[in-house]
Amino acid sequence: MSHLADIRARSNWSDIVEGQPQHLGIALLMTVGACSMLAASGSTLWGLTAVGWAQWSIGLALVHQILVAIVFRLQLHRNVLTRWLGAKDMKIWGALFMPLLAVRPLSLIMVGVSDDNAIIENGATLQIIGWLLVIPATWALYSTFVYFTIPRALGGDHFRDEVAELPLVNKGVFNYTSNGMYGVAFLGLWAIALIYNSWNALIVAMFQHAYIWVHMYCTEQPDMRWIYSKS
Repeated sequence: MSHLADIRARSNWSDIVEGQPQHLGIALLMTVGACSMLAASGSTLWGLTAVGWAQWSIGLALVHQILVAIVFRLQLHRNVLTRWLGAKDMKIWGALFMPLLAVRPLSLIMVGVSDDNAIIENGATLQIIGWLLVIPATWALYSTFVYFTIPRALGGDHFRDEVAELPLVNKGVFNYTSNGMYGVAFLGLWAIALIYNSWNALIVAMFQHAYIWVHMYCTEQPDMRWIYSKS
């Protein structure tokens, strides 16, 4: 495993942008595609239609993940947040990260509540499936908070060597998959769409779940090679 100081001594600016042209290109295509699939709704909630809420939800997801990519790369390769904020770096980062994470399901709920476009005419079966999906999603969130811990979920291995040196988590959902947050916790978004039997919420859930994997492959995976390489 490489120490963060060693990474910063060896890396250059091209390493900071690795994968980001692909990230932005895929994000643009996904946004256009998702928005083109939204269906107009006659009802409104707090002055916005379901399409308006869906666009906000998509936009906030874009802001969240682009911000994460910028912070992760600048912190990993240039130690920017720590140099600017000192020992409060992770606390301030968490204060930005966590609300943006929480607003993703909350904005999706607003889409579902305001939408009058059903996925299917009789949504009872979808509601059952949705509530069943809540179970693994809740389990994954519990495993993340209790076993994986918030500092690691915030990207603490980009900030502190001692976080990067922690052993792999093999409890809870992480005993079955190393991607419990992305692969399982995000099923909660699908659950919301199915419970509300909302077409527009389904499109947003698809977008958000697919887009988190863009982060995984374009940002996090290259970072992991730097942090956890044996050189």
